Amino acid sequence: MFARPTLAAAPADLDRSLAAIVADPARPLASLAVLAVRDGRIVYEGQFGQARIGTAKPVTARTMFRIASISKMMTTLALMKLVEDGAVRLDEDVGTYLGYPLRNPHFPDRPITLRQLLTHTSSLRDDAGYSWGADTALKDVLVPGGARYGTGAMWARNAGPGRYFTYCNLGWGVIGTVMERVTGERFDRLMRRLLLDPMGLRGGYNPAAFTADEVADTATLYRRRTTDTEVWNPAGPWIAQVDDYDTKAPAAPPGIEGDVPGTNGTLFSPTGGLRISAHDLGKVMLMLIGGGIHEGRRILRPETIALMFEEHWRYAAKDGQPNGDTLHGLYHSWGLGAQRFPDVDGAGNRLVEGGHFTAVGHLGEAYGLVGTFAVDLAHRNGIVSLIGGFGTDPERDPGRYSAHTRAEEAILTTLYRGAVAP
Repeated sequence: MFARPTLAAAPADLDRSLAAIVADPARPLASLAVLAVRDGRIVYEGQFGQARIGTAKPVTARTMFRIASISKMMTTLALMKLVEDGAVRLDEDVGTYLGYPLRNPHFPDRPITLRQLLTHTSSLRDDAGYSWGADTALKDVLVPGGARYGTGAMWARNAGPGRYFTYCNLGWGVIGTVMERVTGERFDRLMRRLLLDPMGLRGGYNPAAFTADEVADTATLYRRRTTDTEVWNPAGPWIAQVDDYDTKAPAAPPGIEGDVPGTNGTLFSPTGGLRISAHDLGKVMLMLIGGGIHEGRRILRPETIALMFEEHWRYAAKDGQPNGDTLHGLYHSWGLGAQRFPDVDGAGNRLVEGGHFTAVGHLGEAYGLVGTFAVDLAHRNGIVSLIGGFGTDPERDPGRYSAHTRAEEAILTTLYRGAVAP
């Protein structure tokens, strides 16, 4: 058993280096919260910039960010608890749980399973969207003839279920709907019961249910980019993109009081809607390192964690035909609801300059948030990084040795070398 986590004194030079990255006039960042784990202990936490620029509210250890697609990994942790309990099976036809057949109409004989959804190989696509209001049933979106089916752009034509990797947010809308259907609980409340409350984690997927302190501790995400025309102006003001709770209190989705759990699991965004702090993500990291134990309480079994993070898909090409879309080299290996970072030179998904950090976890990017959760379970080391907004277009500032942005590279390498590397 690893020693109880302790927080070491923050090295002043690491503080200065990260603060300089945030304040870099060539690529300024609105805010940053980071955490480092070495040998099963939290050894560094740092917060920089403003959580609320309008009121000059600084980022603290309690600041929660909307963590974008890192939410997928958190959703998966709760789903795997349902797998442990026997409520769902990874290789069962998901139509069994949804109560209606779910088939790609171009490959109608191939069932779609939770394993395929979790590995982005279900043949679902995001082309028709991946989030709808309380007035829409997911069945009407996914099933031919449904009121919201349209041209069927959510279904791939090039490859059927289990045959091709394409990163897909919609898959987590289906997963959230399955979770609701088998439990009868609304997704945001279910996540509280299965994961957040047992671990004492603040925040959640529904800011409208937050306490006043939690609302006050939720960061606004920013860009120096308009929200309507999406024009960048690095010399202009920071523009709130989401969670601007200084101007308007969080509100529940319209019509939620009439929602029937298991009808539309996208309402609280299983794919990207979790608000949580870097500090609490550190608790999750320590739980995973500890084989599923948090403060003496079992959250998941060790074999469940091993199954989740082992390789279930790897990029390959046969006769010039790839088995997936790597998104400019970012994706090369996948677990169940989790990315694997095999640290391959030139592959695009290397986390730190020079390598030597092989990890699993997830990345996140939305509304100005760019985040990393990466943990080396074998060596009990890890990094959490949450950037709360970009002042320049990150697409125009690609990394030097990876598919990440230049700012991400600087933060991850600085944090790794200053707090994690032996």
